[in-house]
Amino acid sequence: MAVGEWSPPSVLLTVDLVILTLREGRLCVLLVERGEDPFRGMRALPGGFLNNPAEEILDAAHRELGEETALAAGWVHLEQLAVYGDAGRDPRGRVVSVAHLAIAPGLPEPVAGTDASDAGWVPAEAVLSGEVELAFDHHRIVADGVERARAKLEHSALATAFCGELFTIAELQQVYEAVWGAELDTRNFYRKVQAVKGFIVPGGPGRRSTGGRPARLYRAGPRAVLYPPLIRPVPSDAEESTTEEGR
Repeated sequence: MAVGEWSPPSVLLTVDLVILTLREGRLCVLLVERGEDPFRGMRALPGGFLNNPAEEILDAAHRELGEETALAAGWVHLEQLAVYGDAGRDPRGRVVSVAHLAIAPGLPEPVAGTDASDAGWVPAEAVLSGEVELAFDHHRIVADGVERARAKLEHSALATAFCGELFTIAELQQVYEAVWGAELDTRNFYRKVQAVKGFIVPGGPGRRSTGGRPARLYRAGPRAVLYPPLIRPVPSDAEESTTEEGR
């Protein structure tokens, strides 16, 4: 090829959103039903193309959050997850997605918009297990988003993003159990949480009735990195596998 004949390939850029919340004690992800081709009628993550060449990627993520679901961006913890750019991931051409992870407590029922014909919360486990099929490579993106959340709960204060402004330690434990998919010992959890100075702080003199003794209320503290960390339990099947390998 002679000098000056090369031109860059045409690449389109989208944002996709892995939005997680707890509903009835279960970790749920927001999915939309696609109203347009490709994959019309299939479930997918909310997202879309940049609105114009000057739009910032984070601004596009906030815009899609509102357009696809009518959820208020101010409610949501939003961070960039990863970039997905496999050549065959989208039949419309070379499309690169900048995926974001969003987390908020008690999110309302979404309202579909733009190219989505429906939107709703689906248990994350139903997606991870393959029970619910997704368009494009969105199963991989959901799996990466859930794993990011699980890992960050160990070393950061991300768990408080699933809670309201005030919460009990029992409610915080429910977050860890729902995201990790594991039951935790209550007294051990309480001890570990209290050992991390600045993770949570008293929320005032008020208490919340939980069916037994009224529980003390807390709020997110100033500490963003947890030390010592709260290490998630090893799944029982992994423990069995490790035992078998050691025999």
